[in-house]
Amino acid sequence: MSVLEMKVPSPGESITEVEIATWLVEDGDYVEKDQPIAEVDSDKATLELPAEESGIITLKAEEGDAVEVGAVVCLIDMDAAKPEGSSVSSEQSQSSVEVAEPVTNNQQPTTTYATGTASPAAKKVLAEKGIDAASVKGTGKEGRITKEDAVKAVPSMGTQPANGSRGTERKKMSMLRRKVAQRLVTVKNETAMLTTFNEVNMQPIFDLRKQFKEDFKAKHGVGLGFMSFFTLAVVRALKLFPDVNSMIDGDFQIKHDFQDISIAVSGPKGLMVPVIRNAENLSFRGVESEVKRLAIRARDGQITIDEMTGGTFTITNGGVFGSMLSTPIINPPQSGILGMHNIVNRPMAVNGGIVIQPIMYVALSYDHRIVDGRESVGFLVAVKEALENPVELLMDNNPTKALEM
Repeated sequence: MSVLEMKVPSPGESITEVEIATWLVEDGDYVEKDQPIAEVDSDKATLELPAEESGIITLKAEEGDAVEVGAVVCLIDMDAAKPEGSSVSSEQSQSSVEVAEPVTNNQQPTTTYATGTASPAAKKVLAEKGIDAASVKGTGKEGRITKEDAVKAVPSMGTQPANGSRGTERKKMSMLRRKVAQRLVTVKNETAMLTTFNEVNMQPIFDLRKQFKEDFKAKHGVGLGFMSFFTLAVVRALKLFPDVNSMIDGDFQIKHDFQDISIAVSGPKGLMVPVIRNAENLSFRGVESEVKRLAIRARDGQITIDEMTGGTFTITNGGVFGSMLSTPIINPPQSGILGMHNIVNRPMAVNGGIVIQPIMYVALSYDHRIVDGRESVGFLVAVKEALENPVELLMDNNPTKALEM
């Protein structure tokens, strides 16, 4: 018999362990070569695991298991013939359904001395949670409270109402979500993070988009959005204030002569932060095309570790969800992150009069250990200036040429 041992491939440098998020097949199924058989979580992304050969599969790991890179997670019997159909008849299926009858209200479980009694391990868990054993229903032999019952138990939420749902769900977080949580706490504890705010009058960008968006899309196949303006404004500001484009490495400061801009994208598995490489070399079309490409890959779960590794500065857009103002958290080891927010018509003083203008609040969170107030405030003002004067500062006074490139 020819059996293939499928091992966990390395999803990227420095990753030594992954987690089986979901098996897409069942034990004993026939799988085709290159068919996705599982989704595996690393601390950076969720990736599909394709079958290396065709045959009958035997699973060697459970969902939720953490397995080392290179470990065997399943076997594929390559000699097995592809089945023509299910071997279970409809009569057999009906028979099995009829045997598994639910317990009626008249069938009461027997109460014994063990009912409601917690095992030693369960007692310890309940004590740590401050939960009374009397409030926990045991699933062990004769109603005994097992350690698993104690782990799943939740504190009482007060007197239960006569009507209404009181259901709860206990679900293990994905490895990616756990890593994000860990990194957020690390940033809070290990950086001197501050946030400075400003406001941007978006009317000049509105006017440009209204004038050029149809021709831009027809020529380049992508829309003229806000991200190209913000990305190019950030690139300009990073050149003016290079400390914001640097990071700390022990006792050293590392400065970059390039601008790799990370963009926060909401994907099906959580927040992804793919990187636009060498954004300083891109035109408006180049930025919009790259943003669209990365967003689609993140949405479809195809983003790779390499596409999210690195980055010297991050832009996040909470405005798409309606956020008016927020303090974004730095994406380590970077030293700064720009938060975009929603655009709201507000009264502004323009040339001595009150005019209604589309205004966006912007926020820059920065690591004060390496970025001083002058640089942080100056950087955000430079971003504001470029966004409010895009023709002069981002298009070299020739918007037609800038948008044709």
